[in-house]
Amino acid sequence: MTLEKGTLILVDYTAKIKDTSQVFETTNEEEAKKSNIYDPDRRYGSRLISVGEGWVLKGVDEALANANSGDKLSITVTPDKGFGEREPSKVRMIAQRKLGEKADEVGVGDEIELDQRRGTVRYIGSGRVQVDFNHKYAGRVLVYEANILKTVDSTAEKAFQLINRRIPIDDKSIEIKSDVSTVEVRLPGESYLLEGLQIIKRAIAEDIFKFVKEIKTVYFIEEYKTTSESPAPIEQPKADEKVLEASENKTA
Repeated sequence: MTLEKGTLILVDYTAKIKDTSQVFETTNEEEAKKSNIYDPDRRYGSRLISVGEGWVLKGVDEALANANSGDKLSITVTPDKGFGEREPSKVRMIAQRKLGEKADEVGVGDEIELDQRRGTVRYIGSGRVQVDFNHKYAGRVLVYEANILKTVDSTAEKAFQLINRRIPIDDKSIEIKSDVSTVEVRLPGESYLLEGLQIIKRAIAEDIFKFVKEIKTVYFIEEYKTTSESPAPIEQPKADEKVLEASENKTA
């Protein structure tokens, strides 16, 4: 039986540009290092995907919808179902000074943000810069080598994987308890200072409500502990502060 829309699956994959075999994305840490695309700030490992929900490129999504758990796939993704065709209108020539104080540090091939759009620098000369706002892989045919490891079925595992998708912390530090209609999530202290944590928690709750229909309530528990055995002593006023206080009271 093929995978239904909304089915949660764990997938390992490596993506390449077809005509050069250049790896540009992978879930495998060793492959990333071998291909010189390793990012120490990224978590590697199988990726959670909801089939048919647009969490991956359209070409990949369609292939997964026609596959089964345990399948190993080689998926060819054409530009119309990948990062789109290249559009000449998205290539602009601008004055170098528009890049701001660090304009002289920008080089060909650098990715920059301009007018809230990301682009790649293609040419620099005579005080002008050519910026390509097409996606860097626009117009390229891609190949995804994917392995569908398993479907995620139980309530607790669905909740865990949905949380793990949005909070970039050690998997083992998240504690989850669930019953018929509730999920209780105990977050580790390292997550409390994450930027936008309240928004992230709301998004996680909405994910759980969507993919685990029987869950009606999600509790997030944050635990704080004292860092010392006894409270800090109350600081006493200095001698000159006591004299001033007595003087003020006498005047009153």
